[in-house]
Amino acid sequence: MYQTTTNAQRWKLMLVIILPILITQIALYLVTFFDVLFSSKYGTTDLAGVSIGSSIWMPIYVGISGILLSITPIVAHAVGSKKSKEATFSVQQGIFIAILLALVVFVLIICLMNPILSLMPLEPHVHKVAHDYLLAMSFGLVPLFVYTVLRCFIDALGQTRMSMFITLIATPINVLFCYIFIFGNWGAPALGGVGAGIASAITYWIICFIAIGITIKAQPFDAYELFKKFPKPNFKKWTEILKIGFPIGLTIFAETSIFAVVTLIMSKYTTEVIGAHQIAMNFANLAYMIPLSVSMGATILVGFEVGAGRFKEARDYAKKAIILAVSICMITLAILIGFRHGIASIYSDDPKVLSLAVGFLVYAAFFQLSDAVQAPIQGILRGYKDVTTASIMALVSYWVIALPLGYVLADLLHFGPKGYWIGLITGLAIGAISLCFRLKIVQTKYSIEK
Repeated sequence: MYQTTTNAQRWKLMLVIILPILITQIALYLVTFFDVLFSSKYGTTDLAGVSIGSSIWMPIYVGISGILLSITPIVAHAVGSKKSKEATFSVQQGIFIAILLALVVFVLIICLMNPILSLMPLEPHVHKVAHDYLLAMSFGLVPLFVYTVLRCFIDALGQTRMSMFITLIATPINVLFCYIFIFGNWGAPALGGVGAGIASAITYWIICFIAIGITIKAQPFDAYELFKKFPKPNFKKWTEILKIGFPIGLTIFAETSIFAVVTLIMSKYTTEVIGAHQIAMNFANLAYMIPLSVSMGATILVGFEVGAGRFKEARDYAKKAIILAVSICMITLAILIGFRHGIASIYSDDPKVLSLAVGFLVYAAFFQLSDAVQAPIQGILRGYKDVTTASIMALVSYWVIALPLGYVLADLLHFGPKGYWIGLITGLAIGAISLCFRLKIVQTKYSIEK
């Protein structure tokens, strides 16, 4: 990271930081994608088991990862104010928290996995695959969460290309081990969907060791001496990390879980509706990687400038982040609406599914507008270490407004499944508007302090 003085320099630095983050997010998305893809080639029941296991896992993962994302603004502030020892100490304490959270989640998975799966009307083999897939993958929790902390540290220094490099390595590694353990190649047993969990766990260990090696040996990370001498756990620092991280995790969990709940609600409709909904949601999730990446980049840039006491520059980066996200959104929105028939046909050739999916994709396009505003603002606010109010706004907009409104429109006013999409769009829009007001308040506060 470095100080910029002109618009051209700021745009260049922003793009240099955000583009690798986007590639990294897509690469992380591909790990689960290939788990599901290879399992589908092995058998339908294994596909179902892995799909259910990953559906249970993803909200947990993004919520816990959200807690650890607090390392990014904390380190960015420390680096901006030239307090390198404080940055090192924060990362080291973040590693302690990551290990603790991993062990807690591991115990919860072992204790609660069967009771949760038993609530679902699953075939015995599907139940077993989902159970064993989660159990196998859980042996990679410690390295996955430690890697998350190290990635936050690497990104906070502005070295997002290094995170991209590590994560890009993860995809072919995961594909290789899926090939070995799912299908039983190279002398390994054919484990089906369970092999996908083993492949993921091994991949997490490898990328964690790669990240540790890079932070020890490579510049500029070696100057921070993360692993030279570890301090004792410091509960005061833990409080700071969790105070910022818990609201971030809660916000991300609220966003992820609401879409999972709506997907479950869609199961009361026809198979064609479920399929069409999944098509639109899948594409919407992929498109969301763009504003999400802008959001993560904004946290780094704004946090660095705020830590250095350059509040005017922080405001400028905030404005540029929103402009960038909205500009790209207009392009993706046009593509989504203009090519919605072709996009839907990639997923299915069933006429009923295609007809429904084309309509749902229009709603998904309007998702992009609100996402283009609310996602970068959330990242900007994290750069200011202002996270609690944003988490409350997320809970209200999704769970108090979006879901109840969707129910009213779909069931009471007989809009059908599209009622839930309208409810989600409305909740997201209200959340985006409220975040705009919150950002104005926070920026005004920092201007007064200056």
